[in-house]
Amino acid sequence: MDFKKRTLASLIAIMPLMAQAQFSQNDVNNFAKETTLTFAVVDNFHNKAAGFLGTITLNNQSDVALPAGESDWQLYIHSVRKISTELVAGLNIEHVNGDLHRITPTKNFTGLASGKSLVLEFDAQVWVVAYSDFMPRAFFVSGDNKPAIFANTDSEDMTQFVAPFERENQLRRYNEPKDLTVLVTPQVRFERNQQTTSQVSQQDALKRIIPKPQKVEFNRGTATLDSSWQITFQGQLKNEVMVFMQDLQDDYGLTLKAQPDHIKLAKEKLISLKVNPQLADGKSESYTLEIDDDRIEIVGSDNAGVFYAMQSLLNLLPANSQGTVDIPQLEIEDSPRYTWRGMHYDNGRNYHGKDAMFKLVEQMARYKMNKLHWHFSEDEGWRLEIPGLPELTDIGGYRCFDLEERECLLTQLGTGPFKSGSGNGYLTRSEFVELLKFAKDRHIQIIPEIEGPGHARASIKAMEARYHKLADEAQRVAKNKLVNKKNAGKETQQVDISAATQYLLSDPKDTSVYMTVQNYKDNSMNVCMDSTYAFLDKVTYELQQMYREAGVQLTNLHFGGDEVGAGSWVGSPICQAMFADPNNGVAGAADLKPYFTQRVAKLLEKRGISPGAWEDGLMYDQTNPFKRDEFPNKTFTANVWDNIWEWGVADRAYRLANAGYQVILSHGTHLYFDHPYEAHPEERGYYWATRYTDTKKAFNYMPDDVYANADYTRTREPIDNLEALVGRPLPKLEKPENILGMQGQVWSETIRTEEQVLAMIFPRILSVAERAWHKAPWEGEQVDRKSQEQDWAQFSAAVGLKELTKLANAGITLHLPVPGGVINNGQLEVNTPFTYLNTEYSLDNGASWQQYTAPISVSEQQSVALRSSLDSKLKSRITHIN
Repeated sequence: MDFKKRTLASLIAIMPLMAQAQFSQNDVNNFAKETTLTFAVVDNFHNKAAGFLGTITLNNQSDVALPAGESDWQLYIHSVRKISTELVAGLNIEHVNGDLHRITPTKNFTGLASGKSLVLEFDAQVWVVAYSDFMPRAFFVSGDNKPAIFANTDSEDMTQFVAPFERENQLRRYNEPKDLTVLVTPQVRFERNQQTTSQVSQQDALKRIIPKPQKVEFNRGTATLDSSWQITFQGQLKNEVMVFMQDLQDDYGLTLKAQPDHIKLAKEKLISLKVNPQLADGKSESYTLEIDDDRIEIVGSDNAGVFYAMQSLLNLLPANSQGTVDIPQLEIEDSPRYTWRGMHYDNGRNYHGKDAMFKLVEQMARYKMNKLHWHFSEDEGWRLEIPGLPELTDIGGYRCFDLEERECLLTQLGTGPFKSGSGNGYLTRSEFVELLKFAKDRHIQIIPEIEGPGHARASIKAMEARYHKLADEAQRVAKNKLVNKKNAGKETQQVDISAATQYLLSDPKDTSVYMTVQNYKDNSMNVCMDSTYAFLDKVTYELQQMYREAGVQLTNLHFGGDEVGAGSWVGSPICQAMFADPNNGVAGAADLKPYFTQRVAKLLEKRGISPGAWEDGLMYDQTNPFKRDEFPNKTFTANVWDNIWEWGVADRAYRLANAGYQVILSHGTHLYFDHPYEAHPEERGYYWATRYTDTKKAFNYMPDDVYANADYTRTREPIDNLEALVGRPLPKLEKPENILGMQGQVWSETIRTEEQVLAMIFPRILSVAERAWHKAPWEGEQVDRKSQEQDWAQFSAAVGLKELTKLANAGITLHLPVPGGVINNGQLEVNTPFTYLNTEYSLDNGASWQQYTAPISVSEQQSVALRSSLDSKLKSRITHIN
């Protein structure tokens, strides 16, 4: 089926036969404004673990009635859980693509009068136990009118359009198997927080550097840092000094003068900065830091080491100190545990603005993280301007109500029908160059990801739009240049569409049928087409130019490789022709992913770039990686994410490392920060890997022993014998040198704003920084729990006392933990995971709040509201006792 016929078919599918326009634009607007649309979970136990029963309720308080029978109105909802019900109450429910569903009337529809309500009961996949599983901005449209968003759904406050979660069969995911999740209450939080029994003084919390240095010795006394100090530095450290001086001035009101070390300074109070390549036996990023009363000496094994010593110094400064600050005298010797200390940021699903990226990079540097894996292309969006391919951002950078996808992508993930909706936008080329320079100055490498061959719908549709535009232009040119004027009536013409097909990513005649995990039907690049590789090379070339302009080298590029829809390409005539050729080593569809990977790897090798992929993009099957010697690249990184223990693939980190790939630990159970902080319906995020991941769980991750992290199954059943659970021997790590490091991940399906994405990342990212830099003595197959709790107590006290405030001062919207609380013997007791974080209580249902400092007397039946508080603006979610 060619593109034009496919578009026509999609338009026909949405128009009931004999339908006539029923509503004016004013009617559409009024109906959506005055009618509430509410989602509800009726029963998660409805179909064991396979699906849930839900409802959509329309309460029509407008003066516009929906007529009985067929008409041309359509109602669109975003639902990440694919709805399987096709007909209810005379309405047809159709899955369009991805999360977008369409509801249209049939001849059996009885209408919806003004002042009446309509309840649509439906079956859908999987289960829903959180408000954020439902997406905002459902909308209504009729005829050629502009669509209108249901007003109550045009909100990031999910309670405006999602019914409360109250019953067991709403709060739990399933009952077969039994969901063993401990549902969070103030009492549960209190008991968990009480498990940390070690007391940490304010002085010790201020002295705790995050991430923890390898060796630190505190001496007696303090040094008083003020603007009378001067900086002397080795000439090559000019950029590091500039950043350091700016940080001192902006954050602490300290204005210091700096001079290169060839200029002799008077014996004033000096901060001395030097590079010694022999330091720490030449290990990169190492440093020493000595603080005396009138001298601070920093020596790094390289520029990065000096920069990280500066961060340790800054980390010692109390939050909110200005002008003069006392810091402890000490001696530090420090080196990183891993060379790869990263954060993955999915900007493809939703774009959160330029500032979010700069803030993330700045804070990563503060905690000695050095790799930002930027996932800028996805099914739902393309977020970087590429010269010569304007459609990637003109089309792929926006979602709206355009079923032909000539102006924008199909709306997804709660964006709604307009380009002004949440999640839209992109970085311009100049902004990205600016970001690269900003990151370079802070010793952070940005690894871009061009997602393929799956998860590529944005690029596919953008290139189809490009094809249509250039093919139409070619047709017009051909009509004006008829080869044979005598046959003008027959319009004999030569049409050159080579420019239109140059970067095409889809076969117009492909009849393949598949459905991905995210419910897409058309998101696989066609790996049999040369134009696919021309596209990847073009984008890579343009990326290289941006990096060069920023003064850095593009050395690593990630190409995704994950979650390709089963059945992709089997109906493509171009692929069938490849299968028929006995000389190309591609005999069937199973050979296509390795073929794609080989071509991309060779393409990148020619450009001096090391490829990277998600683990499932490098596997023939569950246990066998692609042959490593098929790829010419010295380095080939693999992000290993799927450690759902009972799925039987959690040993891939070691399988891939043993096979010669360079592994970056990215495990879903501990390092996915799109998951909720706790098991509560008001917490944002997906929970496919684990029911929750808080800062402490990420802190307790042990990268040196992957199997030691096997704590619970997805049902929250404790894992006592991992090998018995998997049912086969687990391979040992034979090549530990191939574990490069670790990184946190944030995926943004449920995250639409800067505030939301930063809150999902911070403060959990501090735990990644800690574990990637510092190996704790308590780590191992047999965890020293007492030592672990003491370490956590020091870390969490530092977070609560100073780090949260510093982050907030830097413009980071934080997630503050909800307090725990109990009433024992008439005494209200309150705690949080972070010692020294302020908490507040209210005895009048939130009308007034008081700071909690010690247990207070209340009756056992007293209604108490609790929240954490950082300042006058930043508060946690409120929880209630009684």
